[in-house]
Amino acid sequence: MLKKVFIHQANEKMDEGIIKVLYKLYGIKEIPQHVMPMSIHKLGNSSVATIPTLYDMVIKNEMPEHQLNRGDIILFASVGAGMNINAVCYKV
Repeated sequence: MLKKVFIHQANEKMDEGIIKVLYKLYGIKEIPQHVMPMSIHKLGNSSVATIPTLYDMVIKNEMPEHQLNRGDIILFASVGAGMNINAVCYKV
């Protein structure tokens, strides 16, 4: 099961919509709590730096509600103006 989604954050509502559609594609009605770490409220739109910054914050325990363990499956995804649409799954 997918543990975390690290996504480019220019628009929180758009990201929430993307997550809803992702889970709907796989027939999952309930989106797990804390699946998508958010930094936009603290750091603003940090463009392409969002994903590595979020990942760094989580592995350094700076976001206590977001934990990663060896073997967890995570998704890195970017979407937005001036960027290609990219996604990659990674096993921690």
